[in-house]
Amino acid sequence: MINVAILGASGYTGLELMKILLRHPEVTITATTSRQEGRAPVASVHPSLVGRINLPLEDLSPEEVGQRADCVFSCLPHCASAEILPQVLATGATVIDLSADYRLNDAASYLEWYGHEHPDQQRLGATVYGLPELFRSKIRGVKLVANPGCYATSAILPLAPLIKSGWFHSDDIIVDSKSGVSGAGRSPKLMTHFPECNESMSAYNVGRHRHTPEMEQVVGRFAGVTPQLIFTPQLAPMDRGILSTIYIRPNRPVTEAEVLTLLRDAYRGEPFVRIVDHLPATKDTVGTNCCDITARVVRGRVLLISCLDNLLKGASGAAVQNFNCLHGLAETTGLL
Repeated sequence: MINVAILGASGYTGLELMKILLRHPEVTITATTSRQEGRAPVASVHPSLVGRINLPLEDLSPEEVGQRADCVFSCLPHCASAEILPQVLATGATVIDLSADYRLNDAASYLEWYGHEHPDQQRLGATVYGLPELFRSKIRGVKLVANPGCYATSAILPLAPLIKSGWFHSDDIIVDSKSGVSGAGRSPKLMTHFPECNESMSAYNVGRHRHTPEMEQVVGRFAGVTPQLIFTPQLAPMDRGILSTIYIRPNRPVTEAEVLTLLRDAYRGEPFVRIVDHLPATKDTVGTNCCDITARVVRGRVLLISCLDNLLKGASGAAVQNFNCLHGLAETTGLL
């Protein structure tokens, strides 16, 4: 059995991780941490876990975490993970970081988009980006994995095969995404207060959302240059789910059948990417670790439509998929 600790276990991603790991045949959860809840039982903060887990939420030092766990999932906020993860890694534990602290390649970009000097700059650009469908061979056996962002996953998975094909321009990409309210986290905020978000949709962080450089960085690996990408996130009045519509311009006439074949060939045999003929809806993927993708050709442009559960394939499910890949287990373990 692999002993696992979850840092920042009081939030939504921590809850989803525990739900998955409690049914994982190779895992024992040995520690859950939170600085906000004292030593309250984790099941008192997440009542759905009553009778399933008997651990307190503790404020442990990095050294104590490393003593209890072989692998650590960090659900700490951005700019907080990188403050303590170097000390956790020094204990010999492996880490899957669900924050954005190790996704970007350089300190200047991190400072620009997150407003903080990165405390562990030597690992930027050297940390594996944890999207197994694209980077599986680089994940197994490493010590630190950067779990992708939810919006970024919904855009990168559809875009990567198309950009890699050479059939499409990379200097004219538009990503329009709608997300459920859980994507903003569990801490109360005005925009996620029920009277503000119920029966209302709103765009936010237009032109400055932090997943933009992540999308450009990863898609750029397949383009060979940094793509020009406009990303508009929108808050939808639903608990969970992301629906992304992506507009991309081909450099030659293409048919819908050609694009769907390209996607199917790229993801053939992948258990968590489903290329579908119909227009997918968020309810098709809620509660699953799947990303559903389709394509349409409209007036010479290709529209890619993808949807996923922001808390699973967009966060905790992807983290467990990375955990499985990291430890040489079947990637579907605990997820199907």
